[in-house]
Amino acid sequence: MNRKFRLFVNILVLLIVIQASISAQSAEKHRLIVLTDIEADPDDSQTLIRLLLYSNQIDIEGLIATTSVHQKNRVAPETIRKIISAYEKVQPNLLKHEPGFPSSQELLSVVKEGLPLYGMQGVGKDKDSEGSEWIIKVLEKEDPRPVWISVWGGPNTLAQALWKIKETRSASEAKRLVDKIRVYTISDQDDSGAWMRKTFPDLFYIVSPGSYFTATWSAITRSFAGANNEVISNEWLTKNIQQGHGPLGALYPDVAYGMEGDTPSWLMLIRNGLNDHANPGWGSWGGRYELYLPEPPSEPVNPRFTGGVPFEPETRPIWTNAADEFTPRIPNDWGRAIRRDTATYSGNHVTLWRWREDFQHDFAAR
Repeated sequence: MNRKFRLFVNILVLLIVIQASISAQSAEKHRLIVLTDIEADPDDSQTLIRLLLYSNQIDIEGLIATTSVHQKNRVAPETIRKIISAYEKVQPNLLKHEPGFPSSQELLSVVKEGLPLYGMQGVGKDKDSEGSEWIIKVLEKEDPRPVWISVWGGPNTLAQALWKIKETRSASEAKRLVDKIRVYTISDQDDSGAWMRKTFPDLFYIVSPGSYFTATWSAITRSFAGANNEVISNEWLTKNIQQGHGPLGALYPDVAYGMEGDTPSWLMLIRNGLNDHANPGWGSWGGRYELYLPEPPSEPVNPRFTGGVPFEPETRPIWTNAADEFTPRIPNDWGRAIRRDTATYSGNHVTLWRWREDFQHDFAAR
């Protein structure tokens, strides 16, 4: 009996140690800088509202207003500040449920802007901006954690930061700073993305080049056979987010082109047990990606489906679309409450839409 008891105690101690280790890992937040062409369409505002409801789980170190192919000559930091003002009203209530939500003053202090110039027109000598300088400042902090750059519009503010690092730092220091960066861009929304991938071949970069319709991120925005399309419907958003859910929910705009097309660029940073941030191949709420050199499409890419950004073949491996198979669970009329569907779905979009119910219900619960 004593031997069994000692074995039980040893197992219990081991489980406690393992749990403590997991808790310590979970406590470390990811660092995040957002580049957003907010006001080009409503989905950037939608995505920012969702992000603020997870701001206790992620260290938001920059919210930078930028241009894109959809908004070439202006930036709109005032809209970021407006949304943060609504967040300020709900932050005390959020703290009743979970600790760690930053103050509105903390968030406002990291709102910056890039130049109101499109793409590579904003990269090079005398093209520094408040936003590009801030990116460099964040990278130079004495913090070993990588910095995730979540790009919802054009990435030229990041391109300028990298250009300046390359021009003004030693090769070893430039490598140290570039190695800290983790980029996820929602397709290429200006021509600086392709330039960065060619110029900095070791830069960690997640992107679905080419058509928006084939991009993994688009699985959050539109209906698919086999997916729960109800949870991205206007009716669901009205009931669960916009009406009767406080001033931040009231600010959540109606869908114009698609719901929250930018959100997949940071969903992988939520610690839910699915993913390893160092390996996008594991998959996450934001989809699954593999590192390879994508083959050029067999047919020319219609610029209408890339937002007007010319398609350029890749010159080195990138983290990009990965395909999976998925068989949904559906309600059962008799016996067990759910059963496997008779249909199996495959493709890169499956890697994201399979988690729709999970991330939408989690959003609504916040």
